[in-house]
Amino acid sequence: MRRIRRWLEFNRWYLQGRQPPWDTGVSPPELYAFIEGRTPGRALDLGCGTGTNAITLAQHGWQVVGVDFAIRAIGLARRKARAVRARADFRVGDVTRLGNLYGPFDLILDIGCFHGLATDERSAYAHNVKRWLDRDGVFLLYVIFKDGAQPRRSGVAESDLSCFAPELVQVARVDGRDAACGRPSAWLTYRFASQQELLQ
Repeated sequence: MRRIRRWLEFNRWYLQGRQPPWDTGVSPPELYAFIEGRTPGRALDLGCGTGTNAITLAQHGWQVVGVDFAIRAIGLARRKARAVRARADFRVGDVTRLGNLYGPFDLILDIGCFHGLATDERSAYAHNVKRWLDRDGVFLLYVIFKDGAQPRRSGVAESDLSCFAPELVQVARVDGRDAACGRPSAWLTYRFASQQELLQ
């Protein structure tokens, strides 16, 4: 039931022709910092919305697949990509149930998708990330944390991040505050754990 409500909420914004508050239309500096000096590879943008970040990656030479369950958003992403002649593969799909993706990906990017999932969906999401990420790849995740004053709002608790362990280890974290909602947020960088790290 929650999945259906979320699908209706996300699609309502786009069907009404309004810009959702989470869709800024501008790629964050953290993504540009990641791209800088890296050899382009294959990238997967989970919860890609209207494709802003997938298009940025494509314009920097990456082969990109963008996935979102908001049908209208994917339509807009395809139109935006055509307008700037960026090649990206945009697909309508549920990030917890995708079976038609072929990895591995050198980068998996998530800017605001994971923290909107229900608790019981996060383990399936994490399983897919581990399945799709290249052994030498990077998982770049932006999350907003739960607000104790409004516990029903979307967001993650620190304990929710444990679903990526032990296979993925966090190698960088930059804490801040989300510009749109003012809540604590973080940019998290993960890679696969080495055999030695797994044995510790």
